[in-house]
Amino acid sequence: MTAHVAGHRTKVGVVAGGLGTYWPQFPDLLPQLQQCARRVVERLTALNCDVVDAGFISDAQEGSRAAEQLRVADLDLIVMYIPTYLTSSMMLPIAQRTGVPVLVLNLQPSEAMDHRTFDTGKWLAYCGSCSVPEMSNAFLRCGIDFRSVSGYLEEERSWAKVGQWVKAAGVKAGLRGARHGLMGHLYPGMLDVSTDLTLITAQFGGHMEVVEFDDLRVRVAAVTDAEVAARVDLAKETFDLDDTVQLPDLEWGAKVSVGLDRLVEDFQLDSLAYYHRGLDGEQHERLGAGMILGASLLTGRGIPTVGEYELRTSVAMLMMDRLGGGGSFTELQALNFFDDVVEMGHDGPAHLAISAARPLLRGLGVYHGKRGWGVSVEFDVKHGPVTTFGIAQQRDGAFRLVASEGQVVPGPLLQIGNTTSRVDFGCHPGEWVDRWSDTGISHHWALGVGHRASEVKAVADLLGLEFVQVQP
Repeated sequence: MTAHVAGHRTKVGVVAGGLGTYWPQFPDLLPQLQQCARRVVERLTALNCDVVDAGFISDAQEGSRAAEQLRVADLDLIVMYIPTYLTSSMMLPIAQRTGVPVLVLNLQPSEAMDHRTFDTGKWLAYCGSCSVPEMSNAFLRCGIDFRSVSGYLEEERSWAKVGQWVKAAGVKAGLRGARHGLMGHLYPGMLDVSTDLTLITAQFGGHMEVVEFDDLRVRVAAVTDAEVAARVDLAKETFDLDDTVQLPDLEWGAKVSVGLDRLVEDFQLDSLAYYHRGLDGEQHERLGAGMILGASLLTGRGIPTVGEYELRTSVAMLMMDRLGGGGSFTELQALNFFDDVVEMGHDGPAHLAISAARPLLRGLGVYHGKRGWGVSVEFDVKHGPVTTFGIAQQRDGAFRLVASEGQVVPGPLLQIGNTTSRVDFGCHPGEWVDRWSDTGISHHWALGVGHRASEVKAVADLLGLEFVQVQP
């Protein structure tokens, strides 16, 4: 099964240019700049995106032609390569007419000029920087967001920054077409988790699909014994099974997992947040208690499926997954003041792709704070750099993206059927908790591998949202 968002391929337009007045004055200049422009297209294409090349422009009329070509191309990002001086009037109409986020790319041919041998023509191949503040001012006065990367053509630092913008543009585009599912109801009393559904569409784009536990019930009822057996085999291939796992509970989790796959496929969901309180073992309670295996398998495939009706965290996990960090459902568990680590994780669904080792299925007779019983997932996130990332809703309804970078380190962990990781943020654990909480974050977030705060910041920029990095 292929998720809708996962299938999106980022589409990047590129246009290069320079002041045409220079060409008859310095005949060798334009060919050199065009060769550099071709190299930019090669490097962009290597970033795993589709590139639409609008060519090299030399005046405002050619800029207008490029604007029309890029306008109809349905792009996620436009890269304006500025290898020499040009007037802002040549590029501004492209940003205005396309309405697509723009990245100004100022990469000179090498680290520095050879001042002893350079004449005016050779210098002009290095003076793209001159246009960057001019374009920034023009964009500002015309109400267009400005962002740029300056460096030299083969500088990996610069291309890493370009890659972040391309990745962020892909995440934004994916959110625009995403279908987020909600099933059940809010966990009673969790005021921080409550989210106005329209705000998701307004600030991220996408579609909200409200489904019922009965939609799952009828699909689970249709699952065959053969399908259950196959899903049990898959569970045994994926997990170590603790002695506490009871076969009937595993088979029930497997049956719910198959039905959950069908629900996600039928409604074309890219994420799902769910919760049902239940009562005295009735059928919906049993469905809710059987979700963890299937939800973890879906999350590991890039379709975040989370408990406690935590919509904003399912969206954050989707974003983290598309950034390449996985992203597991997480909350605070305890603080360790001997080792200066924050212990965090969650019961239930987890992102299997970022487990430090083969994940474990543990049988639980009690789900703390919830009704029902069954199998639950237990693992530690891969050791090394990680990023916590969540979406905070502010008083006026605006979202802010909140991130913090740390390190998952080895050490003793609880063995209670929860994901648990020891995260070192390089400071007193209490200090980190206070700073993290000051942002207004809810008590759930995504824990992803890699240091990705700069990538999250780029996504926030393209979405027009506030970004806060917590780094005490």
